Amino acid sequence: MRVEDFDNDDDRIIQDRLKQKTWTEIRTNDSWAIFKIMAEFVNGYETMGRIGPCVSIFGSARTKPDQHYYQLAEKIAFKISKAGYGVITGGGPGIMEAGNKGAHLGGGTSVGLNIELPFEQHFNPYIDHDKNLNFDYFFVRKVMFVKYSQGFVVMPGGFGTLDEMFEAITLIQTKKVAKFPVILVGKTFWSGLMDWIKTILVEKYATVSPGDLDLIKIVDTEDEVVEVLDNFYKKYTLSPNF
Repeated sequence: MRVEDFDNDDDRIIQDRLKQKTWTEIRTNDSWAIFKIMAEFVNGYETMGRIGPCVSIFGSARTKPDQHYYQLAEKIAFKISKAGYGVITGGGPGIMEAGNKGAHLGGGTSVGLNIELPFEQHFNPYIDHDKNLNFDYFFVRKVMFVKYSQGFVVMPGGFGTLDEMFEAITLIQTKKVAKFPVILVGKTFWSGLMDWIKTILVEKYATVSPGDLDLIKIVDTEDEVVEVLDNFYKKYTLSPNF
């Protein structure tokens, strides 16, 4: 399929939507959508409030079980659960599945915040049956990740993974949420991005403060992930999800 075909498909979808609804109908639907958004927040708060604080694991839905980072994510989640932390993922395949699988095998809390998408996403079988939530709205789902996470473990991924990572850093940087560790796993994968942030954003254009880089830790192993989490909690005298 050519790039032009995707553009044409997008144009047809937009045109069909415009034909189906008048502007008044769109405004009315937007008003009623508020109630659905509220319902997602209420259901999320009630469910997540019962599980206690956890650690979120992010990464690509396209990572296969025979690939290195899938297996590493599983080991990290297993180690996290054995250390007394619950594990939250996006509930889908790939790295998310690996995270839930590791938590499940480790006997820990395994939470899935699933999002309805036209492709890729389906919930994995390693989520605790009473902790599998479904969302229509990305922004509601993001609130659940941040509000109930005591740490972010970021595996290699795409735009969605980067979105979650940078939003977490922004919220911590601006003190909109309490500080928690943001751990990037895979020095080879993340080094190019971190070099660009340092040389371009920090040094050349000064759009990021040098101290902001201290919010991020880069590691390669499951032991290093748990070490960063444990050191954080010891420093701030906080308790994980035992």
